[in-house]
Amino acid sequence: MNSRRSWLIFSIGSFAYLSAVLQRSSLGVAGVAATERFGGSAAVLSSLAVVQLVVYAAAQVPVGVLIDRYGPRVLVISGTALMVGGQLTLAFAPTIGPAVVGRILVGAGDATIFISMIRLIGSWFSGRSVPQLSQWLGNIGQLGQVMSAVPLAWVLHTWGWTAAFVSAAAVAVVALVVLIAVVQDHPAGVLAEDRPASWAAAFALLKHSFKRPGTQLGFWSHYVTQSSGTVFSLLWGFPFMVYGLGYDPSFAAGMLMVVVGAGVIAGPVLGILTARYPLRRSNIVLVVVSLMGTAWALVLLWPATPPLWLMVVLLVALGIGGPGSLIGFDFARTFNPQRSHGSANGVVNVGGFTASFVMVYLVGLLLDLQEGWRVAAGAAGDLYSLDSFRVAFSVQYLVVGLGVVFLLRARARTRRQLSDDEGIEVAPIWVALARAWRRRRRPE
Repeated sequence: MNSRRSWLIFSIGSFAYLSAVLQRSSLGVAGVAATERFGGSAAVLSSLAVVQLVVYAAAQVPVGVLIDRYGPRVLVISGTALMVGGQLTLAFAPTIGPAVVGRILVGAGDATIFISMIRLIGSWFSGRSVPQLSQWLGNIGQLGQVMSAVPLAWVLHTWGWTAAFVSAAAVAVVALVVLIAVVQDHPAGVLAEDRPASWAAAFALLKHSFKRPGTQLGFWSHYVTQSSGTVFSLLWGFPFMVYGLGYDPSFAAGMLMVVVGAGVIAGPVLGILTARYPLRRSNIVLVVVSLMGTAWALVLLWPATPPLWLMVVLLVALGIGGPGSLIGFDFARTFNPQRSHGSANGVVNVGGFTASFVMVYLVGLLLDLQEGWRVAAGAAGDLYSLDSFRVAFSVQYLVVGLGVVFLLRARARTRRQLSDDEGIEVAPIWVALARAWRRRRRPE
């Protein structure tokens, strides 16, 4: 384990995930161009992102079952090939219909990459390095968002729609070639995990994984931490900054890199904390959610146009949410046997993207509704006004707040299971802090 070959597998897989994030987020900087190319309302534009996220989320559990059945290599190669086809379809789409088909293919391909890589990390590495490498995988993948925010945006504005998406597809082609050449499911000479012998056995693993409170805790942890940043980066952040805040498009695209930079810095820190305090992982998740909720409240309630420094604070908070969501996969890893990690990771990964596509759609719907009300009242239309975005983005508190309620319920069940099965009592954080304070004040 942890050999040179292991690091090569990790490097190639991380590049494949970087490529997947590039394909996923490529529409984020092309929102304005998509409106000009295909026309339509905010809801029509949001459908491009929503259908991608719906397919991604819907594919997670089937992909997890397939990983348990056939191994991650087959899935990561197939998924990368689908993304190549999807981006080429989008590049040459003359109308919204073929564009939707392209995003469906991108969503289906993207769905295979991350949880396949999580499985590969578990097969090629061991010990405390696993949660930390999972964080580094997420960080490296976010460089794909940098590529979409800067070079892809530059190609889009210089050479146009088709050139931009063909360029993105070319990166996926390179990833596909090196995956085929290098990646294997497990080290040579290491006995492979016992894979389910039939589809019935594979779905039985899925059923058991889904029932485990630890898997459900991972699902809701991913749900509440990943979704807000995805909604902002994938579609609505760019129009918000350009139309709502009046930023130059190039500056707005560059601002998205703040999300990536914050994630790169926070990821290793969260990885160390996760490995060091495994019984406090849910508290880390709740702190991350609180940071994002507070930042959004300041932006949305600011009496005038939010200042630049406050937008940077928001983007930093959203950037921390990305690596925070990876804690959900650590719950899946520690509360499930290795042979069902694919199914468990698939269940967890559904969480954030379910919340994301719900919020992407609701934001677009609320923008359109407000526009309709203004027109009906005889006022001038302003689809992407700052006030409209304030109302639309507020829907996050409903969606994420619901997730926090279910997270707390899943945590309570998980702690009861730990107490019943392993005799591990996890005291509430304030009780643990009080005990630590008393120990420090105790005389020598």
